[in-house]
Amino acid sequence: MTTATAPAVAPFRFFDLTVLRTRRLGPSMLRITLGGPGADGFAAGGRDQSLSIFLPHPGQAEAVVPVDENGEWFPAWRALPPDIRAVMRSYTVRAQRRAADGSTEVDIDFAVHEHGGPACRWAEAAVPGQRLKVLGPTGENNSGLRFKPPQDTGWVLIAADETALPAASAALEWLPAGTEARVWLEVPHARDRLELNTEADARITWLIREDGAPSAVEAVRAAELPAGTPYAWIAGEASGVRALRRHLVGERDFDRRRVTFVGYWRRGLSEEQLREEAAGGPS
Repeated sequence: MTTATAPAVAPFRFFDLTVLRTRRLGPSMLRITLGGPGADGFAAGGRDQSLSIFLPHPGQAEAVVPVDENGEWFPAWRALPPDIRAVMRSYTVRAQRRAADGSTEVDIDFAVHEHGGPACRWAEAAVPGQRLKVLGPTGENNSGLRFKPPQDTGWVLIAADETALPAASAALEWLPAGTEARVWLEVPHARDRLELNTEADARITWLIREDGAPSAVEAVRAAELPAGTPYAWIAGEASGVRALRRHLVGERDFDRRRVTFVGYWRRGLSEEQLREEAAGGPS
């Protein structure tokens, strides 16, 4: 007698989600709630769970993402002309939950500003019923999670700008009750401050640019940090993230293996330029 084994579940696949509602959280943040039948099977791991969204160019009816019978898509997508292939952007799953009718809802928070790019423009124009193609997780333990404090962590340091605020907020919600946390959050305006839910023993400092607040690097450098074994998660603009990591490792003696750092964007470069740079040049 043989026992059938369940087929392996791919960590990510494409979902065709529907905009259910939108909500302005502050001058610089807009929440889009997605769901619909296309959300079946979506399973995020919380914390800084990442996904990719795909947007059509002006004049296109839908985002162009070629997918073969094996689920492969990236080489064919990248081979298409830039003005044809869908615009791809990386975002955080701010929250996932079951609605009253048992369906899945997914929140994505967009940092928006006056001269924003394609994703910013899409979010500001989004209306209920609109569709969005997403490459999202199918299991809670997946490669799109980076916020992973080791078991022997004594306290947690979090630093983020507005682009990483959704991930930092979700990470704070995930932290176990009583966890000591020191948190620095950079945002453009005072009204961008959010009510953050956490059971951690979190000391949160908002750094408001319009009020002349220091950067997270400057604020952390001037701070007295707790004793004990730390874990740091820092995300946002790439140069600031690198500078803060250098400070923690080089001046504060943090173990570099206990510092998770993610450049969500780089000043002066689009995400397409960053991807081309990482791939070794333009396609």
